[in-house]
Amino acid sequence: MTVRAFVPYPDKRLRTAAEPVAEVTETVRMIWDDMVETMDAMPGYGLAAPQIGIMLRLAVVDCSDKRGQAVKMANPEVLHTSVQLRKHDEASPNLPGVFAPIERPRAVTVRFLNEMGEIEERDFVGLWATSVQHQIDHLNGKMFIDHLSPMRRKMLVAKAEKLRKRA
Repeated sequence: MTVRAFVPYPDKRLRTAAEPVAEVTETVRMIWDDMVETMDAMPGYGLAAPQIGIMLRLAVVDCSDKRGQAVKMANPEVLHTSVQLRKHDEASPNLPGVFAPIERPRAVTVRFLNEMGEIEERDFVGLWATSVQHQIDHLNGKMFIDHLSPMRRKMLVAKAEKLRKRA
């Protein structure tokens, strides 16, 4: 397993929808393993393949208290969302040093191809739901800053740029 480098914002791959995965192969499983390793090294709660420059609809999420519970998903899609919303500070390693509170549905039902290549439907609640939705946004070429007002988004991007130049 390898910790992969993050694609820096504003790389166009972060604004491009990822390609569907035809089947779960050994290559897909190796990419997932690298993604989990990269997510754990951040540390973070989830990672989408485009964040590391792989333009496939692959995501991993692990919001467990003890690591090692990662859910590996290919082609995840939200089937149902709760009416109740939940606000949580979100960030991205592609735009380091900044975060913002984002409101999303508190619970979601998601269909995806699992590690065995089987279609699975799973309910996610709380932080798990937030992370899954955040990763699906990445797969669709969208970032957490897109949920903000244009002025707030501009301020966060400018702050991240300032921090990058200092580093």
